[in-house]
Amino acid sequence: MRQAFQHRPWPRFIPTSLALGLVVCASVYWRFVDLSPGRAKPVASAGQVSSSAFAAETSSEPALWGDSFGDGFPACTRLDRAADRESFARWMTFLAEAAYYHPAPPATEEVQDCAALVRYAYRNALAAHTPAWHREARLPFEPGFGDASKYAYPRWPLGRRLFRTRPGPFSGSDLENDAFAEFADARTLLLYNTFPVSRDVQAARPGDLLFFHQPDQTEPFHVILFVGRSHFQPQGADWIVYHTGDLEGRRGEVRHLQAALLMQHPDPRWRPLASNSRFLGVYRLDLLR
Repeated sequence: MRQAFQHRPWPRFIPTSLALGLVVCASVYWRFVDLSPGRAKPVASAGQVSSSAFAAETSSEPALWGDSFGDGFPACTRLDRAADRESFARWMTFLAEAAYYHPAPPATEEVQDCAALVRYAYRNALAAHTPAWHREARLPFEPGFGDASKYAYPRWPLGRRLFRTRPGPFSGSDLENDAFAEFADARTLLLYNTFPVSRDVQAARPGDLLFFHQPDQTEPFHVILFVGRSHFQPQGADWIVYHTGDLEGRRGEVRHLQAALLMQHPDPRWRPLASNSRFLGVYRLDLLR
């Protein structure tokens, strides 16, 4: 996020089924215009499992491949248990904050812009947080959260492909035509992987995303992760975390502050207020519908 807030007072550190049935099982191996996103660097992870192997386990339940919301994600990809949604949000916000307070590989190697921070936290929040995973992640401490029990990424219905890349409801052909990918930039996250909640930040829940559109910039879409109560700070319930992206030729950085402070940004374009047309609002991940 360019021209990002400079003040840093803290030290650095339902569903209705679609009758896809055997057609889908055999093929498993707000939306606008189509995108052709780039490819992400392969992510090292233990326990690689193909989507076809996972689908075999659900072949007797074709209703799990229905898309009652019409947002492009089948029912079997959603975290439909409240406990799983809570665990996912805790891990996602903790991992993003840790990238600020305790920057270490692999986060520092992967997180180079605002969308990369979200991808890193999203993917690892879905992983099985085993001792081996902790050794690789190099986190400052064990937060003691339970895991989202439905999946242990990459063991989920779409394999390593977490993000939708094009509009339209889910269909069996999406499993073969690159409708899902490991990579998603901020625009792709906004258009195909989230749904609007409100233009009032007070409606945000932990794990929600705040989007901005600055059409005069080279990379006009920017995303901020809403944390809520911090895992690292004792006070406040409106913490946010984001990566600045490239700063006019200088490498960007992760920043962490309270939303109330961002509302006082010296440049009104970056204030998360309903009166600011550059602020698109609060969005929630389709995974959490």
